[in-house]
Amino acid sequence: MARTFQVTFDYLCPFARIANEVVVDAIEDGAGWDVSFVPFSLAQTKVSEDETPVWERPDGAEGTRGVLALQWGIAVRDEFSEAFGAYHRALFDARHSDAADINEEATMRSVAETVGLDPDEVSAVVATGQPLATLGEEHTEAVKRHGVFGVPTFIDGDDAVFVRLMDRHCRGDVERILDMLAWTNVNEFKRTRIPR
Repeated sequence: MARTFQVTFDYLCPFARIANEVVVDAIEDGAGWDVSFVPFSLAQTKVSEDETPVWERPDGAEGTRGVLALQWGIAVRDEFSEAFGAYHRALFDARHSDAADINEEATMRSVAETVGLDPDEVSAVVATGQPLATLGEEHTEAVKRHGVFGVPTFIDGDDAVFVRLMDRHCRGDVERILDMLAWTNVNEFKRTRIPR
C-alpha cells in the first residue's frame, strides 16, 4: 500500500532541500509514495498579524524573499506536473549549490530551460496570479490545520512533524520519519547537540 503524505517546501531553506530532494528521488526510484508538495513561505513567518501578507505585496517588495521561486514552483507543480520533480530539484540546486538569486526571474527561466520547460509558458501561468493565490491558501491551511511553522514539515493525516535531516540522499531517514509520525506518544524529540 502506498504511503500518502505531504511535505512542505521553501527554496530558501537548505533543510527543505534535503528532505524534498530525498522524496523526489524516492518517487523517481519507484517508492510508491503519494506525496503532495506544499509551499510554505518563510518570509511570511516574519510578518506580524497586522502587516500585509507576502502574497498580497507587489512583486519584489520588501519582505518577499523567496516568493517568486515559490510561485514558479507552484506553477510547474500544478500545470506542468510531469516536470515538477526535475524542476523542484533543479531550483533547490540553483539556490544551494550554485548560489543563484532565486528572487530573479532570469534564474527561474534558466532553471525551467534546464529541465526542458518553456519559460514563457511557466511565466504566463505565474502572471495569472493563481500560483500566488495558491501560495496564500496552502500556507495558511498548513498553519491553521497542522500548526506548521517551518520547512520541511512532514504531514500524514492530522499529524505533522518539523524535521531537519543532516545528510542528503537518505531515503531511509524519510521512512523513519513517516514511521515516527504514527508514534503519537512522543510530542518532541530534539537533540541538545548535533553530533558532528
